[in-house]
Amino acid sequence: MSQSMNASAYLLDRRIEAGLGERTAVVEAGGRLDYRTLHRRVESAASQWRAAGLRPEERVVLYAADSADLLVALLSVLRCGAIAVPAPAFYTAGELAAVLHDCRARVLVVGDTQGEQTRQALAQDLPDLRAVVFTGEPEFRPPDRLTWFLWREFLRQAESPSGPDDAAPDRTTEDSPALWLYTSGTTGTPKAAMHRHGSIRFVAESYGRQVLGLGETDRCFSVAKLSFAYGLGNSCFLPLAAGAAAVLEPARPTAAVVARRLVADRPTVFFGVPTSYAALLREPDIAADVFASVRLAVSAGETLPAELHRRVRDRFGVDLVDGLGSTETLHIFLSNRPGRTRPGSTGAAVPGYRLRVVAEDGSPAPVGRPGTLHVRAPSAATGYWGRVAEGWRVFHGAWVNTGDLVTRGADDHYTYLGRTTEVIKSGGLWVSPAEVEAHLLRHPGVGQAAVVAAPDADGLDKPVACVVAAADASLDPDDLREFCHAGLPAFKRPCRVLVVDALPTTGNGKLRREAVRAMVIDLLAAAAASNTDDAASGEEP
Repeated sequence: MSQSMNASAYLLDRRIEAGLGERTAVVEAGGRLDYRTLHRRVESAASQWRAAGLRPEERVVLYAADSADLLVALLSVLRCGAIAVPAPAFYTAGELAAVLHDCRARVLVVGDTQGEQTRQALAQDLPDLRAVVFTGEPEFRPPDRLTWFLWREFLRQAESPSGPDDAAPDRTTEDSPALWLYTSGTTGTPKAAMHRHGSIRFVAESYGRQVLGLGETDRCFSVAKLSFAYGLGNSCFLPLAAGAAAVLEPARPTAAVVARRLVADRPTVFFGVPTSYAALLREPDIAADVFASVRLAVSAGETLPAELHRRVRDRFGVDLVDGLGSTETLHIFLSNRPGRTRPGSTGAAVPGYRLRVVAEDGSPAPVGRPGTLHVRAPSAATGYWGRVAEGWRVFHGAWVNTGDLVTRGADDHYTYLGRTTEVIKSGGLWVSPAEVEAHLLRHPGVGQAAVVAAPDADGLDKPVACVVAAADASLDPDDLREFCHAGLPAFKRPCRVLVVDALPTTGNGKLRREAVRAMVIDLLAAAAASNTDDAASGEEP
């Protein structure tokens, strides 16, 4: 039988019991919250949830930008034994309605900038939804079938001298459901990965404490938002479990926004993605000492090329701690170690996790040979909600098929090559986009690169590169093709190189490869049409 455990109590109550209530827990543009205030607000909201009739294991969708209110809402839902379902603040009305319908949400919490999308979503058929909670002033009146509340009502008891009523943690266990996290959907339809209360403690103790060494003096800032597994760990589970502070930013993490918060709030730990580091490098006006307060800079979410790692270190003086995680494992399970990073390597297993590399025929892949990464993860999801067959392809007993293509070195360090679904078969041979991208980044004028498959004139998939120029650089596609010709075997060379202003990314800052591929196909089609028109008019193409 699993042990009693509530993630909200684990993250907050221990701080109060240890007499650390005065320490800063949350930093946002409008001010700071200490642990005592955060704890009282979570208790007050939990009491109000119960008074409103929320029952254990009912789903609450949280649709808001990062803020202390969102953090309180999430932790109070966990405290009640209900299930928190974060939804990215950039979701469209259709995407929000799909999540509400799929998870059979009972309650929707709405941020103060999501009003119009929410209004449109609520016009759709959502038979399970019973209530809406507005964190700001409502911009519309919900349909009559729904009860609605103002978030400030949930915080009313936080100032009561006697404290909130009925605010004790629910009788959850390590195996009780806590979170449903929807996969980012960069390559397919989002699915809800179901996570337990115990997994939250595991990622905090394994990666947060044993790898990063987080402590009470740390201040954590993440470009990934609370609605994603990576950001949720970075801005909630890891800092609160360590008694550290979380720096929250509601805006999209542009280079300017990130630089401003780095200077203003002086975080000691920064969680980025390769795209965010590349964006900082492209801005010549960002000071070289922008990371002056940072003792650890983490990178995850996509491939970190060795050349990008080197450029960040040379310009900003920080060494990137590269790692790999997934929504299905809740957070990072494979990582370099601070002070012992290897550019180009993703590192070794995080304590408590076991890894194996599987060849196409299901046998163990030899050292140095590519294969699919499987991880035995104590923090693994229990499955996908309502997607049993898809879950069978990913979850194999205690093992998770990550869908990541890697190689293992003799010293059990791993190199990430990309997603198995992204590998390109060209001329009968497999091409790793990450390898081609890494080569392109060695060109001094390239700031970002993405390689995808696109059909040639014969309808056969070939690698095509999209590149963004580095700061103050100009790029010539012919020059880049020559650069690839000199450094790559023929089957790995991009058949076309397209110079673009920007690459599409998710709200989490990760590259949207399907969108890149669609962009490439459109650009190639436009170029072909232009050549046809020129030929018809007798002009030289």
